[in-house]
Amino acid sequence: MIAVAEAQARILALGSPLAIEQVPLAEAAGRWAAGTIHARRNQPAADLSAMDGYALRFAELPGPWRVIGESAAGAGFDRALAPGEAARIFTGAPLPDGADTILVQEEAARDGDTLRLDGEGPGHAGIHVRTRASDFAEGAALIAAGSLLSGPRIALAAIGGHGALPVRRRPRVMLISTGDELVPPDAPTPGVMLPASNAPMLAALLDPRRVTVEDAGIVPDRLEALVDAFRTAASHSDVIVTTGGASVGDRDLVRPALEAAGATLDFWKVAMRPGKPLMAGRLGDAVVIGLPGNPVSAYVTATLFLLPLLAHLGGAAEPLPVARGAVLADALPAVGVRADYLRGRTEGNRVRPLRGQDSAALLMLAEADALIARPPHAPPADAGDTVQIISLA
Repeated sequence: MIAVAEAQARILALGSPLAIEQVPLAEAAGRWAAGTIHARRNQPAADLSAMDGYALRFAELPGPWRVIGESAAGAGFDRALAPGEAARIFTGAPLPDGADTILVQEEAARDGDTLRLDGEGPGHAGIHVRTRASDFAEGAALIAAGSLLSGPRIALAAIGGHGALPVRRRPRVMLISTGDELVPPDAPTPGVMLPASNAPMLAALLDPRRVTVEDAGIVPDRLEALVDAFRTAASHSDVIVTTGGASVGDRDLVRPALEAAGATLDFWKVAMRPGKPLMAGRLGDAVVIGLPGNPVSAYVTATLFLLPLLAHLGGAAEPLPVARGAVLADALPAVGVRADYLRGRTEGNRVRPLRGQDSAALLMLAEADALIARPPHAPPADAGDTVQIISLA
C-alpha cells in the first residue's frame, strides 16, 4: 500500500494538461485559465464620477458656481470648465477637463444655473472620483495561469477587453460499472440484484462545464467483456473510470482485464479507509482509475483522486482538495495504519461525525457535507479538538 499523498502525486503524473482552446467567456466559466490574462485597456479609461452630483474645482469651495452643462456615462462633456464653472454629473460619467472633485447632490443647492454649497462639502480634492486606470492599467496581469475562472474573474476579463479566453480542452471521461450483481437503476431487482448507483453518482459529481462524461453501462464479470470495454473506452477517452472488481476476489477481474487490454498499472492499493482497493495506470493515451465498488468508497476516492486528476488535465494550478480546520463535536477513536476519511456534517465551524461509517451506507453519505481527514496512527480525538476536513460537493 502507498500513502494517500503519494497516490495523488502519482495519479497527477500519469497525465498532462490537455490542449489549449479559445472559448467565449460564458463557456470559460468554471474552467481554469490556460495562460496569464492581461488587460487590453485601462479601467477606468478616464477619470469618472463615483456619485451623482456636480463636477468642480476643489479650490473654488464654497462657491458659488455657474452650471454650464452635464456629463453622463458614455457621453462626457465637450469642453473644459473655466474658473467658477461646474457641470452636472452622474455616476460613471467622465470628469470634464478642469474639474477635480465631485460635490454630491445632497450637499448642493441649485437655483437655475447657480450652484451653491449646502452642507459640509467634500473634505479634500479628488473625493468621489475614480481616477483613470485606478483599477488596472493596460497590460496588467489580471488573471494568473491556472486560476479558476469564477464569475468575478469572468467579469474582470470582460471589462479588461476580452470576449474569449484560453482554457484547456475538456477531458473526456468514460464511466464503466462492473459486476454481475448490477442492473440499471430503474430495472427490477430480483433476489440480491443491485441497482447500479456509482455511475450516476459520479456523473453528478463531475462538473459538465469542465468534463465530458459518457457512461458505458454495466459490464459483466467476464474477462473478455471487460477487455473489450476497456479497449473501446481507450480509443476515445482521456480518463477511464471503473467501479467495482478492483479487490482480490476470484471475480474481481478489473486488474487482470486491464493488463490483458495492454494497460500499465502504476499502483494498486492505498493506505486509506474507505477506498483501499484503488488502482491507477494508463491504457494507450488514457489514464485509468479503478475505484472500489462500494458507493461510499467510490465517492471518497473520486473526491481525493479523480477530481484532482481532472482539474490537473484542465489546467488547474492547485488541483488537490484543500483541507481546513474545524472543531470536532464528538470524540473519535485512535486511527490505525491507514488514513481515515469519516463522513461528517458541518455546523458552522464545528463538524460532527455521522453514525454508520460503513462503505456501503449511502444514506449517511447523502447526509454528509465533509470528510474528516485523520492521518495514520492519529491518537484519539476529544470533542473540542481541531481536526482537518475536506468539503464534499
